[in-house]
Amino acid sequence: MAEILSSNYNYNIDIYTSDAVDFKALRDPTGRKINIFNKYFENVNGLNIRRLPINYHKPISDKIDQIKNLIEFTNLKISDDCLINLMKNGPFLEDLIFEIRNNSIPNYDLIHTTFFPYFNLLLGLLIGKHIKKTTICTPFFHFSNPRYLNASLTEILEHYDLIIACTNMERKILIENFGLNKNKIRVIPMGVDYNRFDNIHVSKFNDYYFKETFFNEKEKKFKMILYCGYKNYEKGAISILKAIPNIIEKEKRVYFVFIGPSTRAFNREISKIKRIKDTRIINFTPDNLTGFYDKKKLTAFKETDIYLMPSRTDAFGISFLEAWASGKPVIGANIGATPEIIKDNQDGLLVEFNNPIDIAKKVIKLLRNKRLRKKLGNHGRNRVIHNYTWDIVAKKTHELYNEIIN
Repeated sequence: MAEILSSNYNYNIDIYTSDAVDFKALRDPTGRKINIFNKYFENVNGLNIRRLPINYHKPISDKIDQIKNLIEFTNLKISDDCLINLMKNGPFLEDLIFEIRNNSIPNYDLIHTTFFPYFNLLLGLLIGKHIKKTTICTPFFHFSNPRYLNASLTEILEHYDLIIACTNMERKILIENFGLNKNKIRVIPMGVDYNRFDNIHVSKFNDYYFKETFFNEKEKKFKMILYCGYKNYEKGAISILKAIPNIIEKEKRVYFVFIGPSTRAFNREISKIKRIKDTRIINFTPDNLTGFYDKKKLTAFKETDIYLMPSRTDAFGISFLEAWASGKPVIGANIGATPEIIKDNQDGLLVEFNNPIDIAKKVIKLLRNKRLRKKLGNHGRNRVIHNYTWDIVAKKTHELYNEIIN
């Protein structure tokens, strides 16, 4: 979105982020990190990127003292519980704290921060308070996940001038359950680069086919089920593994493809499932991929028969848009914001969260009905074209920024 705002609307955007590559690295030095001294990562598609190191080793009491001084300096009223909980989630970006204190932050027109409930929400708010400019937060609030329903964490959202929710359901929960001012919450959905997914096998990827590469000759006509995301309980990856025995009992000519970072729980479960006869699983991690638009990922979306992500922890679910942009039917969990995104029996199917039997039932239903798969996929593609491209989302964001700044 920042790229589109820069190229189409002449914005000058600086992006501040940590050197973490995965969630673990936000608070644990053994997580995956980027080399901040590599100049390649300072400019991405024309955007200036400030990648800041995370301080893991300073005692939390010292961190609290350090940030409290800055909080008092900016006259921000925040409870100790909120501060401590945000700090525990990380990342603690000491260099940015020094820059705020030393008046070395440029005089931006607007500060826009993302992702609840991490410490960067507090830092973005402090920058806005310090330079006396409007602060916006897109929290991606995972309201179906109990770990996020902590009033001492949501307190931070009250201090932002404006909240952007991804769905009407997210907005409703923030107002009714956490008392946020309804006049301070707007709804702007997520988006997808439609052309990038739609044009696979038409342009530069026409020499690379997923099934041709990873299925043997006898398996080329087998059906394929794709999952793309963090492989944990909340995202539904482990529930999919538990559903596999019930699926292959009825439909043996199926491949299951998983793309995304693994977890210990996922690795334990997949080792058990792989021992079952007729189980075919292809498992990619970031180490097997070259980036967000890796050709294995793009062609997997284009060639899959079903996209399956029965998650309870998505504020929106961009991967559903990626599947629809590829013309594929989706299956999601009937919880949280997902029922607002997926119209059951119109562009996808809904299942009960963490119910392997229900997951298997809906997967088998789609595997056995090519006409239904095509209908759901086409309806999803039309919704993306008219509502969920990044150009549409960027235009709505630009109009909101203009309203605020002017």
